[in-house]
Amino acid sequence: MKIVGRRSLGMHPVYDIGLAETHNFLIADNLVAANCFNKSHSVAYGYVTYQTAYLKANYPVEYMAALLSSVSGEQDKVQRYIANCNNLNLGITILPPDINRSELDFTPFGKQILFGLAGIKNLGMSAIEIILRVRHADGPFKSLADLCQRVDGRSVNKKSLEALILAGAFDGLQANRCQLVADLDLILDWSSRKAKEQASGQGNLLELLGGGTVQNTGSFDQPPKAPPVDDYSPQEKLRLEKELLGFYISDHPLKVVGSSVKLMAPTNLSNLASVPEKHTMTAIALLLDIKEVTTKKGDRMAIVQLEDLTGTTEAVIFPKSYERVRQHLVKDSRLMIWGKVDRRDEQVQLIIEDMQPITSIRMVKVDLDKSQALDNQRMNELRQILSMGAGANEPEANTNNSTKVPVVASLGYSSKFVRFGPQYWIKNEAEVLQRLQAAGFKAMCETLVK
Repeated sequence: MKIVGRRSLGMHPVYDIGLAETHNFLIADNLVAANCFNKSHSVAYGYVTYQTAYLKANYPVEYMAALLSSVSGEQDKVQRYIANCNNLNLGITILPPDINRSELDFTPFGKQILFGLAGIKNLGMSAIEIILRVRHADGPFKSLADLCQRVDGRSVNKKSLEALILAGAFDGLQANRCQLVADLDLILDWSSRKAKEQASGQGNLLELLGGGTVQNTGSFDQPPKAPPVDDYSPQEKLRLEKELLGFYISDHPLKVVGSSVKLMAPTNLSNLASVPEKHTMTAIALLLDIKEVTTKKGDRMAIVQLEDLTGTTEAVIFPKSYERVRQHLVKDSRLMIWGKVDRRDEQVQLIIEDMQPITSIRMVKVDLDKSQALDNQRMNELRQILSMGAGANEPEANTNNSTKVPVVASLGYSSKFVRFGPQYWIKNEAEVLQRLQAAGFKAMCETLVK
């Protein structure tokens, strides 16, 4: 393609990302080239797209492991891809790091993916290389003491070993992480003294004579142990795991509501960009951080960090909403939030209007058989009962969703659920349940977290 000149008059301006000017060109045959790909370029993109789709369809575990490794330094993307692995379509479990199975990057392991050692904070590359080299050469490690004895303590130091323990890398050898941390100083001292003895050509007399061992005294032939201690609580384990890996891997505080999340709160934080502006959305999230702010008028508001199973986002709580929800602003609390998406300067922002702890969320479930679901008269009757219970004629009916109970229809004949819109969420579930049952509907109230 030969460019013989540029012309802007008489042509539609075409803009490219990052370019403020038009860039239409007149080519040799007096046709206009306007921001287009030539055929070879298009074919190359199409071929790469086909290869990618083929690999994901036929080798999903290997594909997702490679994809996670390629974005290992980008926490938001890793978290989103981990969520994709865990969904029903892929069903791939991400396993915590394992000192005897994990490699440098995310690694396929059957129908699962092992977290790579490179993803653990406070664990340097030189320490990883030594651990992998020794393991590949001499076989799996049998214990924390065995690892300390076989690797160079100058490269794999206490900080590195603590990171491995608290990230769960030794769980396959010793499940009590707190016990391993308590043992660590004793084991490091033991392995250091043993290394010095071997370097100087001296041996342990008991080892040379093939004698017995002395328990828990720091003898060279028996690694010492600290007094028994209880393991960390599940919450503390997860907190330390998140601190070192950047994610919840072995579990997640929101998994307890996993079966109900899509039904009651269909919006994922990673998909906020696709939510229409000013549209009221519902999500279930973990409150990571809270920053309280005072406006120029002296009003209190807050900027919070939220996380769900798919990603994280920042949200704003303006003064009017802050007064209503401030009692729920507790770090690490699990919340159902109501809000709207605001787009400003090409940035998506979540404006929180209301929230409620998920432990207090209830829902009314109405079981419908096929004859009821297909009967328009019965469905109108159901809607009327719910509308009355929602206070549809009251001015404040939809201003505070957290004071209302969501309603779900269970279509037993098709194993499906239908979530009624917020206009049908009810105020007094006991009264509405009585009306529904009197009208011949099978209804009950259930909690979101059991």
